[in-house]
Amino acid sequence: MTSPAPSTQGSSGPEPSLRVADLAFAYPDGHQALYGVDLRVERGERVALLGPNGAGKTTLVLHLNGILTGGRGSVHVAGLPVDRRNLQEVRRRVGIVFQDPDDQLFMPTVGEDVAFGPRNLGLPEDEVQSRVTAALAQVGMTGVADRPPHHLSFGQRRRVAVATVLAMHPEVLVLDEPSSNLDPAGRRELAEVLESLAVTVLMVTHDLPYALQLCPRSVVLDGGVVVADGPTRELLADPDLLARHRLELPYGFDPRTVP
Repeated sequence: MTSPAPSTQGSSGPEPSLRVADLAFAYPDGHQALYGVDLRVERGERVALLGPNGAGKTTLVLHLNGILTGGRGSVHVAGLPVDRRNLQEVRRRVGIVFQDPDDQLFMPTVGEDVAFGPRNLGLPEDEVQSRVTAALAQVGMTGVADRPPHHLSFGQRRRVAVATVLAMHPEVLVLDEPSSNLDPAGRRELAEVLESLAVTVLMVTHDLPYALQLCPRSVVLDGGVVVADGPTRELLADPDLLARHRLELPYGFDPRTVP
């Protein structure tokens, strides 16, 4: 088994983008989803969160911007505690891109969708429009602001969903299965966008080759605890680790041979 990466909890310097300490959480029906998760993600890191269905990944992600609260332990975003007093600022700092872009795109035009968050912050309209233009440019979707989202391809809608989050100037971008249902060109285009962003990225995925392509580090969560944390290539090259936690590489894919 790959050993967890050395902890940097005691290091000096700027606060990490994410700091989760001893996070445990049970749902009202008694199901214990997390048993004491520790996670630190430094600013600018791109980290993949891996694990089988039911491992607790979604529960952990929903704690990062305060959708879920009330468990044991603590979550901090750039030093700010995630609690009810700070929810508005936390949700600005942590943007979640859901697996289905249609869960995020609900306005008549792309521009209105991307403007929705900044407008809710009460920003002046010229600042809102500046953010819309910049966010669409970041995802390679300049020129589509006046188009209805449902006229775009699935891959284009996913990139617009990313733009709706980028317009909020987040500290952390959380992506839920970003490569699902994308054709090869869509996968490549989204990867190019994500590699170009100067934000911290936490990517929840079952797509292990995509994790290797985009995230130098991976964390494996299973049974509500972190079971491995280290370089993505090393974790994916450990067949016993993958088998124990129901993670599978595509047939014939060898992470040791990928540049």
